[in-house]
Amino acid sequence: MLLVRGSAGGTELTGTIYERGERAPQFKGAPDEDAAYVWVCDEFYEVESGGTVQKVDGEDVHVAFESPMPRGFDTREQATEAARDHVRTQFVRIGVDADDVDVEVSKTEPDEKAQL
Repeated sequence: MLLVRGSAGGTELTGTIYERGERAPQFKGAPDEDAAYVWVCDEFYEVESGGTVQKVDGEDVHVAFESPMPRGFDTREQATEAARDHVRTQFVRIGVDADDVDVEVSKTEPDEKAQL
Protein backbone atom coordinates (compact mmCIF):
# COMPACT_ATOMS: atom_id res chain seq x y z
CA MET A 1 0.00 0.00 0.00
CA LEU A 2 1.07 3.54 -0.65
CA LEU A 3 0.49 6.41 1.75
CA VAL A 4 0.01 9.82 0.18
CA ARG A 5 0.61 12.58 2.73
CA GLY A 6 0.07 16.26 2.15
CA SER A 7 1.23 18.90 4.58
CA ALA A 8 0.77 22.65 4.70
CA GLY A 9 0.01 25.32 7.24
CA GLY A 10 1.04 23.09 10.14
CA THR A 11 -1.44 20.31 9.40
CA GLU A 12 -1.46 17.10 7.39
CA LEU A 13 -3.80 14.86 5.41
CA THR A 14 -2.98 11.25 4.55
CA GLY A 15 -4.79 8.92 2.17
CA THR A 16 -4.11 5.36 1.06
CA ILE A 17 -3.60 3.72 -2.32
CA TYR A 18 -4.29 -0.01 -2.10
CA GLU A 19 -2.37 -2.04 -4.66
CA ARG A 20 -3.40 -5.20 -6.48
CA GLY A 21 -3.59 -8.10 -4.04
CA GLU A 22 -4.31 -5.88 -1.03
CA ARG A 23 -7.79 -5.71 0.46
CA ALA A 24 -9.22 -2.26 -0.11
CA PRO A 25 -12.15 -1.12 2.06
CA GLN A 26 -15.47 -2.67 1.08
CA PHE A 27 -18.43 -0.32 1.33
CA LYS A 28 -21.11 1.27 -0.80
CA GLY A 29 -19.52 3.19 -3.65
CA ALA A 30 -16.21 1.32 -3.51
CA PRO A 31 -14.71 0.66 -6.93
CA ASP A 32 -14.86 -2.70 -8.61
CA GLU A 33 -12.53 -5.10 -6.82
CA ASP A 34 -10.82 -5.72 -10.16
CA ALA A 35 -9.24 -2.24 -10.00
CA ALA A 36 -5.47 -2.59 -9.76
CA TYR A 37 -5.14 0.49 -7.52
CA VAL A 38 -7.76 1.96 -5.17
CA TRP A 39 -7.37 5.47 -3.70
CA VAL A 40 -9.21 6.28 -0.44
CA CYS A 41 -8.97 9.58 1.42
CA ASP A 42 -11.14 11.94 3.44
CA GLU A 43 -12.78 14.87 1.74
CA PHE A 44 -13.49 18.05 3.64
CA TYR A 45 -14.30 21.73 3.23
CA GLU A 46 -14.37 24.88 5.32
CA VAL A 47 -17.58 25.89 7.10
CA GLU A 48 -18.50 29.08 8.99
CA SER A 49 -19.19 27.31 12.28
CA GLY A 50 -19.50 23.83 13.72
CA GLY A 51 -17.51 20.99 12.23
CA THR A 52 -14.06 20.18 13.53
CA VAL A 53 -11.67 22.99 14.38
CA GLN A 54 -8.27 22.59 12.72
CA LYS A 55 -5.28 24.92 13.14
CA VAL A 56 -3.98 26.06 9.75
CA ASP A 57 -1.17 28.62 9.71
CA GLY A 58 -2.01 29.40 13.35
CA GLU A 59 -5.65 30.21 12.56
CA ASP A 60 -8.73 28.18 13.56
CA VAL A 61 -10.50 26.75 10.53
CA HIS A 62 -13.85 24.97 10.92
CA VAL A 63 -13.84 21.85 8.76
CA ALA A 64 -16.71 19.55 7.77
CA PHE A 65 -15.96 16.07 6.47
CA GLU A 66 -17.65 14.22 3.63
CA SER A 67 -17.74 10.45 3.18
CA PRO A 68 -14.58 9.18 1.50
CA MET A 69 -15.06 8.42 -2.19
CA PRO A 70 -12.79 5.53 -3.17
CA ARG A 71 -11.64 5.56 -6.76
CA GLY A 72 -10.13 2.77 -8.84
CA PHE A 73 -7.26 3.09 -11.32
CA ASP A 74 -5.46 0.82 -13.77
CA THR A 75 -1.92 2.07 -13.13
CA ARG A 76 0.12 3.26 -10.17
CA GLU A 77 0.93 6.46 -12.05
CA GLN A 78 -2.77 7.27 -12.54
CA ALA A 79 -3.51 6.55 -8.87
CA THR A 80 -0.64 8.62 -7.48
CA GLU A 81 -1.38 11.56 -9.80
CA ALA A 82 -5.05 11.55 -8.75
CA ALA A 83 -4.05 11.19 -5.09
CA ARG A 84 -1.67 14.15 -5.26
CA ASP A 85 -4.37 16.27 -6.92
CA HIS A 86 -6.96 15.18 -4.36
CA VAL A 87 -4.75 16.09 -1.39
CA ARG A 88 -3.92 19.51 -2.83
CA THR A 89 -7.62 20.13 -3.55
CA GLN A 90 -8.58 19.42 0.06
CA PHE A 91 -6.10 22.02 1.30
CA VAL A 92 -7.35 24.55 -1.26
CA ARG A 93 -10.88 23.98 0.06
CA ILE A 94 -9.72 25.29 3.47
CA GLY A 95 -7.87 28.30 2.10
CA VAL A 96 -4.34 26.98 1.52
CA ASP A 97 -2.61 27.76 -1.79
CA ALA A 98 -2.02 24.55 -3.77
CA ASP A 99 1.62 25.52 -4.35
CA ASP A 100 2.17 25.54 -0.57
CA VAL A 101 1.16 21.90 -0.16
CA ASP A 102 4.02 19.41 0.09
CA VAL A 103 2.95 15.92 -1.03
CA GLU A 104 4.95 12.77 -0.46
CA VAL A 105 4.23 9.17 -1.41
CA SER A 106 5.66 6.33 0.66
CA LYS A 107 5.33 2.56 0.50
CA THR A 108 4.16 0.77 3.63
CA GLU A 109 3.00 -2.70 4.53
CA PRO A 110 -0.70 -3.21 5.21
CA ASP A 111 -1.71 -3.68 8.84
CA GLU A 112 -2.05 -7.40 9.48
CA LYS A 113 -5.41 -6.88 11.24
CA ALA A 114 -6.76 -5.04 8.17
CA GLN A 115 -6.06 -8.10 6.02
CA LEU A 116 -8.06 -10.51 8.20
